Order: sequence, then C-alpha cells, then structure tokens
Amino acid sequence: MSYPGYNPYQQGSAPGAPPYTQQPHGGAPSYPQINPNSFGYPSNIPMQMPQPMQMPTYPPTTGGYPPSGGGYPPSGGGYPPSSGGYPQSSGGGFPTSGGGYPSSGGGYPPSGGGYPSSGGGYAPNTYPGTAPGAPPSGHGHGYQGPQGPYGGVSYTHQSTVGHAPNKPKRTPTVVPANPFNPNDDAQVLRKAMKGFGTDEKAIINVLARRTNQQRLQIAIAFKTLFGKDLIKDLKSELTGNFENLVVAMMTPLPEFYAKELHDAMSGIGTEEDVLIEVLCTMSNQEIMVIREAYHKLYFRPLEEDLRGDTSGTFKRMMVSLCTANRDESMTTDHHAAQADAAALLTAGELRLGTDESTFNAILCQRNYAQLGLIFHEYEQMSGNNIEDSIKREFSGNSEEGFLAIVRAIKDQSAFFARMIHHAVSGAGTDDKSLIRLIVTRCEIDMDTIKRAYESKYGESLGEAIKDDASGDYKKCLLALIGEY
Repeated sequence: MSYPGYNPYQQGSAPGAPPYTQQPHGGAPSYPQINPNSFGYPSNIPMQMPQPMQMPTYPPTTGGYPPSGGGYPPSGGGYPPSSGGYPQSSGGGFPTSGGGYPSSGGGYPPSGGGYPSSGGGYAPNTYPGTAPGAPPSGHGHGYQGPQGPYGGVSYTHQSTVGHAPNKPKRTPTVVPANPFNPNDDAQVLRKAMKGFGTDEKAIINVLARRTNQQRLQIAIAFKTLFGKDLIKDLKSELTGNFENLVVAMMTPLPEFYAKELHDAMSGIGTEEDVLIEVLCTMSNQEIMVIREAYHKLYFRPLEEDLRGDTSGTFKRMMVSLCTANRDESMTTDHHAAQADAAALLTAGELRLGTDESTFNAILCQRNYAQLGLIFHEYEQMSGNNIEDSIKREFSGNSEEGFLAIVRAIKDQSAFFARMIHHAVSGAGTDDKSLIRLIVTRCEIDMDTIKRAYESKYGESLGEAIKDDASGDYKKCLLALIGEY
C-alpha cells in the first residue's frame, strides 16, 4: 500500500514521508541522512549492528544510600566510555571506524557504488562537536559502570552530568575477519554450490565467521565475478531453518529488523514479543533508521502499523517508543528521580487502579541512567522492587513491555539470555526468535549473553542449542556463538 500519488523516492512527496533518493541507473534507493546533532547521546550510533545501552545490575551491592565515600556515580569513571566511543565491543567488534550507517558521505547503500563502500565500515562513535570517543561536555561525576558485566552501582544526592565510566565489558562472538578478501570468499562459496551437492561446511566456515558488513561485500563480489545473486543461489541450495538462518545473516540489519516487525504484525494476530524485543531495547538512532527501512520496504509508516495492530496501554507504549525521542543525555538528577519515584508510587500502589500514563511517560522518556536512579528511589520509598510493582499493576503485553524496559536497563545481556531461553525451552523451539536473537547479538555481546545464560539457567547456551537444533542449522548457530 502506498500514499496516493506518492513516489517513495521523491523528497517531500507525502506528508511525513522520509526523503528517499533514487540512485542513478535504477539502483537501490538510499536512506536519508540523520542529523547526529538533532538528539542527545549517543550522537552517531552505527546501525549496521545495534548498540545496546546496558545498565549494570542493581540495587547497589555494597554500601548504603547514598554511599559515604563516593557518589552517583562513584569517581573513577563516567558514562559513556571515555575511550573508544559508546558502546564499542572489546576485542575489535563493531563498530569499526571509517564510515557508518547512515554513512556520513552518502546514503544506504552509498550512492557512489555498491554496499558497503570499500574502505568504509561503521561510523566511529562521536559526540556532537567533540573528538571521536570524547564524552559530552559537562561536570560532576557520571554513572559508574561495573567492573565486570554484572557489577554494582551507587548513587549520590546531587544532580550530575555524566562523564565517561569504565566501559562495560560486552564481548561479541563474531568479529571482522582479518585478513579479509571478499573475492576469495565469493570463490569459495561458488565452489561450494557448483555441481552436484552442496558443501554446507564451507558455507558455514565463510559466512558464520564474517560480520554482516563483510557478508554484504561478499555478495557484491559474487555478483561481480559470476553475474549471479548470492542470496538466490544460497536459497536454491539450502532448505529449512538453515536456509532461514543464512538468509537472515545476509540481510542488512535495518532491513532485517524492519521485516521482523512487519512479519510480527502481518496476518492474524500480533507477535507482541517481537515488538517488545526491538522497540524496548533500541536507541533513538537505531529506531529512526529502522523506521526508514520499514517505510522503504512497505511504503507505510511503522507507527501507523503499530497503531493498527496494538491497543490500549501497550499501543501507547509502542507509539511512544517509536517516536525515538527518549532523553539520551545521561544527565542524572536526584531530586527529579525522587519526584518521579513518588509519581510512580502514587500512580500504582497508592491508589485504586493504575494511572498507566504516568508509567508510560516516565519509562519511555527518561534516560537510562536516570531510570536506574528512579528505580532505586522507588525501592527506598516503597520497599518494593519496581518489577514486582509492575507485575501487580499491569497484565499481558503492557506488563511484558514495561518489564522489558526495566530488565534491559538493569542488565541487557541477562535480558537477551532470558529471551533466548524462552525460544529454546518448553515444547518445540521458536526458531524464528532464536535466529533473530543469535544473528543480531553475535556481533555485540553474545559472549556476555552466554555467561549470563549459564549463570541463570545452569547450562551453557551451546548445550541448549545442541538439544534444540540439528544438522547444519545447529552447526551454523554454534559457529555464530563461537562454539563450532
């Protein structure tokens, strides 16, 4: 469905339509450029791989409130990380410097050639008007990151402007191959699919050990060398969940997320868990780019489809998150946190019924550091955990959505470990969710998720996958999580 008389590649052709540009010679349209200075922190998150805004586990594990020897956050660090930008994975994962999505000098794909542009990559994490990796100007102590992935946090009574903390350690299981030659990989894949039979092991060894950007470069090299579409060839050679997994790996991530959201809202019923997983954990920049990809693919605003397929409090939550207008400044204010905690208490536990709009306004708009402070204040005032209060006040999709926001703030790796466990536990396996979670997290924090999974469920993620998958599908999943 399209707007009447609307050319999706013409700027300003319909109210609210994103300004797509048509590439010369009938090429794919590019995504519009997003002004990194139009919103707060982070200023230029690369969307080839989503960047989680992880908060450490709370409540504070040591000391009282406020801590006597420090503040919120304690000295010795701040947030975002003081070196390397936010939130770059250790060990060389995404993002890499040199380019980005949207790229600074062009659209997506770059107008001057194929995608991704050679010599490019993903945009460095920078703040408006500062050197790469430098935190925004300000003063005071910021939010203290954990010493490890599950460290504690402490608070102070005064308002602060965030400085960079020690970077939370999030480790990917798929990192850029180095050295990397897309022509050589294209030759290996062609040989694996040529003639009778298919060498699935060779396909796994290449694609599961390359990043999403590198896979797309291989696809361009494959078409250049052989005049054939790599994805079509893979689909003709593979079947079942293995085929679905490989196609997901070969899809640019903004388009992959857009398709997952569209599938969740198509047909009879709505897969609300997909909407929650994506919209409750993404940064402003990521949501904005996914919205543009969604409009490019389906010629409909994402918000319009969210409104049509959800209802009540859950609909208002999804629409609020879809605006991509969360405060991302990481500024914390103790007095404001006390006021918001009191407002949540008044809207829920201290009244008959629930004022859902108060929960929606606070949880969908406040920055992550401030929400951590609000949750702590709430517990101090009420004696109850914010999660338990949400469970008492809400039900169904609204409950799950608000809980997802809280859990992602407290420990995002544990949140995704929980999602993966739901996909593999019980009768049967939710392969669609398992594929989405493994493909989208393997280049960010899958090693951290694996540790959280084993800690929470008493078995390794690799063992869980071995129990629920088989054949080449299982081998490829294990390769993506670094266990094949």
